Amino acid sequence: MSTTSYGPHDTVRLTVTQAIVKFLEVQQVERDGHSEPFFGGVLGIFGHGNCGGLGQALLEEAGKLRFIQGRNEQGMGDIAIGYAKMRNRLGAMAVTTSIGPGSANLVTAAGTATSNRLPLLLFPSDIFATRRTGSVLQQIEDERGTSTSTNDSLRSVSRFWERINRPEQLANALLGAMRTLTDPANTGAVTISLPQDVQAEAYDFPAALLAPRTWHVDRNRADVASLEAAAKAISKAEKPVIIAGGGVIYSDATEELKTFVEATGIPVGVTQSGKASLPFDHELAIGAIGSSGMKFANRVGNEADLVIGIGTRYTDFTSASNTLFQNPEATFVNINVFPFDAQKESAIPVVGDARESLKELTEKLKGWTVPADYRAHVAEVAQQQRDEVATLIAPEPGAKILSQTEVVGIVNEAAGPRDVVLNAAGSIPGDLHRLWKPGSPLGYGVEYGYSCMGYEIPAGLGMRIGDPSREIFTFIGDGSFLMYHQDVLTAIQEQEKIILLVVDNKGFGSINSLSVAVGSQGFETTFFHRGEDGRQDTSRPLEIDFAAILRGYGVTTYSVETADELREALDKAKAATEITAIYVPVDPVGRFGSEGFWEVATPEVSHIESSQKAHEVYMKGREQQRLYVEPATN
Repeated sequence: MSTTSYGPHDTVRLTVTQAIVKFLEVQQVERDGHSEPFFGGVLGIFGHGNCGGLGQALLEEAGKLRFIQGRNEQGMGDIAIGYAKMRNRLGAMAVTTSIGPGSANLVTAAGTATSNRLPLLLFPSDIFATRRTGSVLQQIEDERGTSTSTNDSLRSVSRFWERINRPEQLANALLGAMRTLTDPANTGAVTISLPQDVQAEAYDFPAALLAPRTWHVDRNRADVASLEAAAKAISKAEKPVIIAGGGVIYSDATEELKTFVEATGIPVGVTQSGKASLPFDHELAIGAIGSSGMKFANRVGNEADLVIGIGTRYTDFTSASNTLFQNPEATFVNINVFPFDAQKESAIPVVGDARESLKELTEKLKGWTVPADYRAHVAEVAQQQRDEVATLIAPEPGAKILSQTEVVGIVNEAAGPRDVVLNAAGSIPGDLHRLWKPGSPLGYGVEYGYSCMGYEIPAGLGMRIGDPSREIFTFIGDGSFLMYHQDVLTAIQEQEKIILLVVDNKGFGSINSLSVAVGSQGFETTFFHRGEDGRQDTSRPLEIDFAAILRGYGVTTYSVETADELREALDKAKAATEITAIYVPVDPVGRFGSEGFWEVATPEVSHIESSQKAHEVYMKGREQQRLYVEPATN
């Protein structure tokens, strides 16, 4: 970290929020010798809590820092998250809200950022620090004391949380925020709570605080003994497998991963976040692994005697709720910048940057490869996976409606090598995890850490802002669309183009399938009118004109039903210069199987036959679970 030198007594008299804006304008980030501005702008919705504070400060600096007018506080946070993801965590945006409900709406976005380890800076306004007004509009009062406000709800979903009750506190808070935002291991949501009176209070701030400042993003080197232990464990393995997570992407380690696997012959299964870690057609890319994966990678995982997790958190979808690794001799090596994740599954922890750690392991394992028959086997598995993907995305003979998998395949054909696919929740993430072929490391933008419905449109907009040279293909299901779609107006206002694909399966299709699987018969997961008996009347579906909603915003929208119509609409959307939408109804029935377990509890006692049968299946799945607590050996 470097700063411009100022005298110890130089000060600048500003309000708290004027100082904040000037501070944001001059923050830089540097990694591998490349430096760039860290903040891409501020998003805001103004109310009585911030219009005279941050609103006035941003007005004074208008034109120096991009401002985006939001539609919903959660959506503003999602735009900022999409931006940070497309900047590969080397950039962020700030969000300002008014007090009360505006602050509360940030909780979901903060959870999404922290779960996905993406930098997000939040400035929720707060009640008066002086309490001179008494209870204020939109304040939640607590009889135990007056220091608690809605903003305290953000503590549990923030990596760093601070409330500025005096101007003197601001410098330490801003520096602490930047330390967190630029930390590869601990980044996530950062909340600085700003009482509305303090926002407008003046103070003589140290000039050095407002000077240009560059934050170096470390590439922490792993402990030598840990690398030696990892190399020794790998060299003893006969059936190792790599699970590549998002840390491979964020570390820019894709080339190093490719070099490592080609030298050693170790196959690579990918998580949602690590989907683009290795080219889809690489001979050792066995594809999506885990509950949302495919049987090919999962079978390799079942037999593996050593699992090398690189930049993964081992969520239940990755580990198939701890049923994936069935070899009784299976042990783990984890490469991760975050010690908490490196220690999971009782692994040999290699705490360090993925790129640098892979370089060093490649050198330490020089001359070692997996047995020839194992390498041939996994290469065959990888080809079987590619063949299956080709089958799944192919048109289904005699089908009267497009399948969701076919839609994914057609859109993938239309996407260029650097273009991005985006989604967040429902059945589409599973299809994309299995079937999409990313053309570049940042070409896959599915959010599955928080699986946040409503993320799709705002995050797509943020990704486009983060890199305007890429087309952004945003898949959104009808259920998510009904939760949040108003940022299509923000895309129009900001003149930022995304290609929006509204995929309609007539309800919450993913949960409908899950509900059936757990014996709950799809209860209240599809969209029908309410009957006189209080139950859904399945003879009267809710007909929603999604295309009309989009056209009402002013979005050019194409309604398609066939593969040729979809291809024609995609050509027009790519040629457009503004947001364009394509509405496509799909067959909600899945066409795949992962052979992966996902633990979703079923009732031990039930009076419904479907629930009783589902519980029997559930208990059989649980029999396969293992808690990986054996100490790793080398």
